[in-house]
Amino acid sequence: MTAPVLLQVALPVPLPHLFDYLPPPGHVPGPGDVGRRVKVPFGSRELVGIVAGTGAAERPSAELRAALAWLDAAPLLGGELLDSLRWLARYTHAPLGETLATALPGPLRHGDPAPDTTSWAWRLTEAGLTALPSLRAGSRPRRLAERLAAAALAEDALDLRMEGWREPARSLARRGLAERVASEDPGAAPAPQPGPPLNDEQQAAVEAVAATAGFAPLLLDGVTGSGKTEVYLSAIAACLARGRQALVLVPEIGLTPQTLARFRARLGVPVHALHSGLAEGERARAWMAAARGQARVVVGTRSAVFVPLPQAGLIVVDEEHDGSYKQLDGIRYHARDFALVRGKALGVPVILGSATPSLETLHNARGGRYAHLRLRRRAGQAQPPAVRVMDVRKRALQGGLSLEAMQAIGQALAQGGQVLVFKNRRGYAPALLCHDCGWTAHCKRCDSAMTVHASGRRLQCHHCGARQPAPPACPDCGGLALQPQGIGTERLEETLAASFADVPVLRIDRSTTQRRDALAQHLATLGDAPGILVGTQILAKGHDLPRLTLVVVVGVDEGLFSSDFRAGEKLAQQLIQVAGRAGRAERAGQVLLQTHHPGHPLLETLIQGGYAAFAEAELQQREAAGFPPFAHMALLRAEAMHADPPMRFLHEAKAVILSLLPAAREEGVRRPDEGQPTIGIHGPLPAPMPRRAGYQRAQLILSAAQRRSLHAALDVLVTTLHASPQARRVRWSLDVDPVDLY
Repeated sequence: MTAPVLLQVALPVPLPHLFDYLPPPGHVPGPGDVGRRVKVPFGSRELVGIVAGTGAAERPSAELRAALAWLDAAPLLGGELLDSLRWLARYTHAPLGETLATALPGPLRHGDPAPDTTSWAWRLTEAGLTALPSLRAGSRPRRLAERLAAAALAEDALDLRMEGWREPARSLARRGLAERVASEDPGAAPAPQPGPPLNDEQQAAVEAVAATAGFAPLLLDGVTGSGKTEVYLSAIAACLARGRQALVLVPEIGLTPQTLARFRARLGVPVHALHSGLAEGERARAWMAAARGQARVVVGTRSAVFVPLPQAGLIVVDEEHDGSYKQLDGIRYHARDFALVRGKALGVPVILGSATPSLETLHNARGGRYAHLRLRRRAGQAQPPAVRVMDVRKRALQGGLSLEAMQAIGQALAQGGQVLVFKNRRGYAPALLCHDCGWTAHCKRCDSAMTVHASGRRLQCHHCGARQPAPPACPDCGGLALQPQGIGTERLEETLAASFADVPVLRIDRSTTQRRDALAQHLATLGDAPGILVGTQILAKGHDLPRLTLVVVVGVDEGLFSSDFRAGEKLAQQLIQVAGRAGRAERAGQVLLQTHHPGHPLLETLIQGGYAAFAEAELQQREAAGFPPFAHMALLRAEAMHADPPMRFLHEAKAVILSLLPAAREEGVRRPDEGQPTIGIHGPLPAPMPRRAGYQRAQLILSAAQRRSLHAALDVLVTTLHASPQARRVRWSLDVDPVDLY
């Protein structure tokens, strides 16, 4: 009797193998089923999985359960994307089922049908045409109705022509004055607008991209304001002219509206957004539109790297150095690195753009693995800002700002300019202290002080999210001398609003930008008038603020003495990026760096030689210390309610590695025939923050000079750990190429 052919299903569960199921009744499995979604029974639940293969049964079919139903008529994942996701699962040592689930938008992951990707337009009804004169003059519904009176407009065109049109559209629809209809012209969009003329460096970069045949990684290394986006637009336009698709990754949701508006206007085609700020249904539609070849340009954040590209022509990773491209939970992938993997599989060029490239990217460019395209000067007539280090030792500070900084702010405003005061810590103050006894408000669930918010009325933990009212008196001594310590964006906002009451003071941080398009609305409120922006790193990334003439950086010192080996790189990138917001148009820019350590080598190197000089020195130190990019690392984390189980689990993991290579030392594992360690073992040790959200945390760091050696060890280690009884007593994760050793 011939053994039945089974479905090998990848399920979204933390188990490193596939699950065998009989096919739904009446179906004979074949290669065309790979990549299809299928609903299956799993214990007492029903799960949605992806068919990863088919095979003959190795045990009686009576012991197997049958899949319940197909969810797709054709594979949803296939070809290059499925192969690339298999690679990602192997590289991160994560279960294939969880990896495939991560790549799907929520509705598709949960089993919903593939969404309709019809292009939509809005038009006035007969009643709307009749009622138009009676609508209140100047109101948003009236302005929208006037736009629709001549002809129906596609939603992409409305995005360009009228900000915030959706709510008045819904208002008109509720009254029967407008209706949403399928658009016969899915490409309806204004004619492409010409851009500014390219300078010789930009033109050379565009020509280098155009001359690329097949896959090639290209580092576009351009100073802030050098016009990298113009190079992207020219390359994307050429890609569209060839009938191909383009994917553009940006690091923050806040950058997306600005990027979308600019791209739509310049390219003359609908540009689809894909990021976590969208409703789940919108994300699924954009994903499917790309899969069907309807979306020609997709702009999105980290998760957009999973969008299908059946007609791929170009991938762009803007601000490639940014840490937000690294996923810090679940499947711990790096979107920049996975974009390169996909570019190679698709045979298309990948542009990595940054004014402050990551040291890994620079190392690859200097080694000849990446083409290195440079934009050394600002576009147009803009000049680099003048940077001055301000020594604030023994100086009186007003809300964290020196007298010289306050005077500079006043002068910039008087001249009609705008000011950015940068502080990478939100809240009112980092801690609440009792001046009488020294008590500090700590989170009950984390080894961390609680941040003061709402001008001292509320305490919040920025690690676990716990909130509580600020106590009226000290819980230890009963004293009333509770004082906020340090400076946050709220306190700076309060100080500046009191000192410059005649201009708007807008705070831009995670607390004020949670709503959809909140950042774009804040910047629109400021407009071109004099005003002050107080913000965190959200404002340091890619925003074009032509009226901004002064940047004041508060709190440089916090990043100068971190134990994280990447801290210097992160601080240098942050300072260069935020300084680059000033003087991007015809007005000269100035940057003031407040510090208690004006002679620190990092600051001196940046001021005298710029980011390139810093990167050269830092790469030399990394090589001497054996840190990435001259080594490859993996971080094994474990946590539980008590400290002992994580340590026992990690000691078992260490013993597994040591057993692989018997001739071993504590600081590294030596093969008997080699003089240098092939796998370095560090720990296990408590995490830098041992307790977080009520869990005790510990970690083990593995490093190797050769990537292959590290992954060979991880293959055995992960297989062993999944079978370990200790693994059931902890929550554990493996982070390959970690960016934070926290």
